[in-house]
Amino acid sequence: MNEEVKTIQISGSITVDELAKALGISVTALIGSLFKNGIVATINQKLDIETATIIVEELGIKNVKIERRDTATKVAGKKVELSSDAVVRPPIVAVMGHVDHGKTTLLDTLLNKKTVEGEAGGITQHISAYQLKHDDRTITFLDTPGHEAFAAIRQHGAQLTDIVVIVVAADDGVKPQTGEAIKFAQSANAKIIVAINKIDKPSADVNRTMSELADKFNLMPEEWGGDVIMVPVSALKGTNLDKLLDMILLTADIEELKADRDIPAEGIVIESHMETGKGSVVTLLVTGGELRTGEFIVAGGVYGKIRTMLDWQGRPKGKATPSTPVTVTGFKTLPHFGDTFVEAPDEKMARKMALIASNESAEEQATSNITSSDLLRQMTKADESKQFSVIIKADTQGSVTSVVDSLKMIDTKGEVDFKIAHTGVGAITENDIYLAAGENMVVYGFNVDCPANVKKLAMRDGIAVKNFRVIYELIDDAKHEMEKLLPNEVIETDVAELKVLGVFRTERTEVIAGGEVLKGRVKAGLFARVMRGKEKIGEVEVESVQKEKMDVPELAEGETGGLAMKTKKKLAMAVGDRLKFYTREIKQKTL
Repeated sequence: MNEEVKTIQISGSITVDELAKALGISVTALIGSLFKNGIVATINQKLDIETATIIVEELGIKNVKIERRDTATKVAGKKVELSSDAVVRPPIVAVMGHVDHGKTTLLDTLLNKKTVEGEAGGITQHISAYQLKHDDRTITFLDTPGHEAFAAIRQHGAQLTDIVVIVVAADDGVKPQTGEAIKFAQSANAKIIVAINKIDKPSADVNRTMSELADKFNLMPEEWGGDVIMVPVSALKGTNLDKLLDMILLTADIEELKADRDIPAEGIVIESHMETGKGSVVTLLVTGGELRTGEFIVAGGVYGKIRTMLDWQGRPKGKATPSTPVTVTGFKTLPHFGDTFVEAPDEKMARKMALIASNESAEEQATSNITSSDLLRQMTKADESKQFSVIIKADTQGSVTSVVDSLKMIDTKGEVDFKIAHTGVGAITENDIYLAAGENMVVYGFNVDCPANVKKLAMRDGIAVKNFRVIYELIDDAKHEMEKLLPNEVIETDVAELKVLGVFRTERTEVIAGGEVLKGRVKAGLFARVMRGKEKIGEVEVESVQKEKMDVPELAEGETGGLAMKTKKKLAMAVGDRLKFYTREIKQKTL
């Protein structure tokens, strides 16, 4: 008879005492288990969910499942089914792809083509969502620093995108970032439309690109009997962009995208930053209800009364309907990128909802004295790993989240202990330099300024300050900095083998012997393992090679000759031993 599985839910962390009670064991036994794994813990110290899971496995306790308690939905409210009054809403479209395949050009061309004459059609730095009209219907486009940001939003439980347009260059084919974008779209259950760009180039090969997508990602074009819409376009020339928009609207019609409008407004925070004279400036995407100026809204642990509301082009807007992006002011402080927001009936309720969410967030993110990385490092004896810490300053909260999530995706293979010491929105300050005092600490700026006095302070204190405009360049630099902390890797490659037929001289640091080369080529500079049967009795390095008492550059397979070899200690080489030669290359480890 199977025993019932006991589930222990943890919000963010749990004390040693609480875990012991939940498991039904003594605190002493739990502390003892931690101690055996190299962790000295007290009864009130907190463990994160990963550490608790490892400890349960170490204790051999069966039928216990530890899972994370979901507290994120308490502010946004429970998700409800659409009512019979739900109305058709515009599709929300994400345009993704490799950085050099023309994604930005495609977006710029679409906006310039479809916005009213005289209006700004470019994509500004901080507006990450915008709309255009095609055949008197609206399409909402979403633009963020990268697909990592979308993943961060999805972690908050938000289904933002209905359709993902994957941009692939016809002259370059599928790249790693293309593959990552496709995997994101598939995991988000979003409909995929492929825009095969740069068909105006002489080297463009649309069929080859389609074939690559079909072979590598099982994206079968409709033309070949599949179900994936693929549209050859030229973002530069504007070719087939109308057809691309037609396909987006057709897909939206098939999906029957709807939303309720007669409910309290709700949606998601897609950007936030501070502006002098305005305070918190927040870009929201409404997913349900109607958002109006003067209303109170709550996003995570932050609330505010909407003072101003602008559309994506900076024009005043009194009301925002589902799938509409707006920029608002009025939040007390900056909400987090990816937070869901919901309308509150009045300030009292808004304050209460924000307080509850703030307390839950504090519990969720409580600093655990013992984390799973601490425990695993002790268990695997990887405590010799180097530490690399960073401070991240970016222009917007969304950029901060995107950079942080991208950095966390770097696999350090347990050899570098990577930590994010501090993050913030705005220019790099003197305080950031003071915080960076320590070994292997770098201050990274993304689309922000570093004033002259701060640069001077950083130079004086020897603090590395690096500013980037492209997120992937920042990630690559951080990865390179971590790689510099890794020890060199020694690569040994087997190249030859010789059977010893005679030993002529044996000294403390030298052996002279002769033999027949069984395979490969033997020359000076090679290293060799001296094997007697299956046992290695020592190692040597070839100093010189002779054949018929004459120095030669090498001995080939089947030839016999003599070798002068260097040893670290006296080696009793004998007839019949085998020398297995190899090259030794010292290479910088990579992540």
